[in-house]
Amino acid sequence: MAKSPSGKRPATRPAALLTTNHGVAISDNQNSLRAGARGPTLLEDFALREKIFHFDHERIPERIVHARGSGAHGYFECTNPIPMLTRASLFQNKDERVPVFVRFSTVAGGAGSVDTPRDVRGFAVKFYTQEGNWDLVGNNIPVFFIQDAIKFPDLIHSVKMEADKGYPQAATAHDTFWDFVSLAPETTHMIMWAMSDRTLPRSLRMMEGFGVNTFRLVNAKGDSCFVKFHWKPTLGIQSTIWDEAVKIAGADPDFHRRDLYEAIEKGDFPEWHLGVQVFDEAWASKQPYDVLDATKLIPEEEIPVQIVGRLVLDRNPDNFFAETEQVAFLPSNIVPGIDFSNDPLLQGRLFSYLDTQKSRLGTTNFHQIPINAPKCPFANFQRDGMMQTFIPKGRANYEPNSLAQAGEDGGPAESLEHGFVTFSSPERAQDADQKLRVRAELFHDHYSQAQQFYRSQTAIEQAHIASALVFELSKVSLPHVRMRVMANLRNVDESLAKRVAYGLAMDLPPASPPARHPVALKLSDALSIVKQAQPMLKGRKVGILFAEGSDKALIEELAAAIREEGGAAMLIAPRVGGISVKGGTLAADGQLAGTPSCLLDAIALVLTEQAVAKLLKDGAVIQFVMDAFGHLKAIGHTPACKALLDKAGVTKDEGVTGLDKAFLAAAGRRFYEREPNIRNLA
Repeated sequence: MAKSPSGKRPATRPAALLTTNHGVAISDNQNSLRAGARGPTLLEDFALREKIFHFDHERIPERIVHARGSGAHGYFECTNPIPMLTRASLFQNKDERVPVFVRFSTVAGGAGSVDTPRDVRGFAVKFYTQEGNWDLVGNNIPVFFIQDAIKFPDLIHSVKMEADKGYPQAATAHDTFWDFVSLAPETTHMIMWAMSDRTLPRSLRMMEGFGVNTFRLVNAKGDSCFVKFHWKPTLGIQSTIWDEAVKIAGADPDFHRRDLYEAIEKGDFPEWHLGVQVFDEAWASKQPYDVLDATKLIPEEEIPVQIVGRLVLDRNPDNFFAETEQVAFLPSNIVPGIDFSNDPLLQGRLFSYLDTQKSRLGTTNFHQIPINAPKCPFANFQRDGMMQTFIPKGRANYEPNSLAQAGEDGGPAESLEHGFVTFSSPERAQDADQKLRVRAELFHDHYSQAQQFYRSQTAIEQAHIASALVFELSKVSLPHVRMRVMANLRNVDESLAKRVAYGLAMDLPPASPPARHPVALKLSDALSIVKQAQPMLKGRKVGILFAEGSDKALIEELAAAIREEGGAAMLIAPRVGGISVKGGTLAADGQLAGTPSCLLDAIALVLTEQAVAKLLKDGAVIQFVMDAFGHLKAIGHTPACKALLDKAGVTKDEGVTGLDKAFLAAAGRRFYEREPNIRNLA
């Protein structure tokens, strides 16, 4: 054995030593190598590159994450130009439109999983601008589980199906995920969001989107500011509740995909406003958190979201595979006027997304697939490769060249005036000569914003979070993991930790010592779904249940009133082909047993006493009404339905009405105040 420089033989390495695939021992598997504590991640970090390289190519050909997706075409329209902030062409002129393709997705499940698990949703937008493609690749939650991209393979390995079992699919309620969470306090803020109703969206059309990472805007003068991107749905935010989401998964695994497709087909085009939070380094340096930390958000009360445009989805894909499945989003796709920050999660994404396309799409020429190709002219000297469809002419395949002086086509040339120039800031020069595996000091605060999020929720939303934690941890078979999670929760909120401990019938452990003590932050109404609720029928679906003898005129009048309010009316009956009703015959859109109320936003019962007496023997109708009440939805009914309501356990409240204006007002909201009376929550 060779001697070390000191003349001593090195000690024998432990068998369990963590190494690269080539046997090099790893000293730090938690932090990427960067130029200074807040500097950019360095390409020379072979441990990071190998780890993500291997992770990117683990699945063929399905996406490793975000495999289950739905997409649509549309346009982005600038409504409030911001040339003072950015030179990006799509933000220069009011009413100017840019084509887009958008893909929504779940994170953990495979391509064949269901639409409605408790999971983060991807929200990826490809803008086909005249300066090239810009991909804003985010989620429906503004923060993330981890601060550094080097931990991403570990996070996803833990949340995916357990390696020895191959299950559970599309679920976090298992040992390995919570083991990882309990050992990584930086996940705490995201866990609050993940256990909230944000991960149970009613529709892809009714969820917010966020760029997650901090980016830069750069104007024509070269001045820069930081920016966070937000998508605000015009239909408002709405979620389901856990029991409802589970039942939807059984009733319609394609619930969100179908909802998006059908809305576009009938002309109810989904729409979002694009907003920006803009701030500078001086403001950022005064905050009790680091804006480069992806586990933190900027409260909208501190920096209001400025609306700059709108996104409209108006065309479904012609072919799911060719477009939705083959679309490749790259955070590294930016245009002049938009730039990166030193966010260590973003820095890893810039490498990973590009690298993974080789496994997914089989070629470095994936940009030639129509859904990925820019809609502006593009040219370079990259040649050949698998599935090359271009046929370059001439011998110019290098740059610079002087072939034009000989009358030949010398090909494209670089342009300082029009080309992308990386923003150079003082922070990038700071500590640039240091190569460190560290995190900046404020990155060690893992609990302040988790505390802010939880305490900003309404009482019922807090109960949902506590109940979700109890459910998830009840599936964890390792007692020490449950104890560690509860120890972390004590740093978020003592009452939350006690509720979870009670729900698990476990003693509450001592609090886990935080690396940095949390600070009290102002509460934020923008973090609560209920506080932001916009009661409306627009975009919602109301089921009208009828049977033999029902009043046709009343049904048609009610359906017309629903449509006038922007909602959709779905007729449901025990049989679909057409049944005899008062005033003629009427066909249903859905059969009762195959159209459970969990697929609807409200129900109306237009039934006679004779029909009710007959239906009381049908378990499907009892469940139909019981679930609507249990899922906190409005129930409108004729007086003859009292026996049915009684058998289904429905008690009178503001959401149980006659078939009048009160029902139309109630049908566009949820009645959360009902919940404590109908189920036990943590």
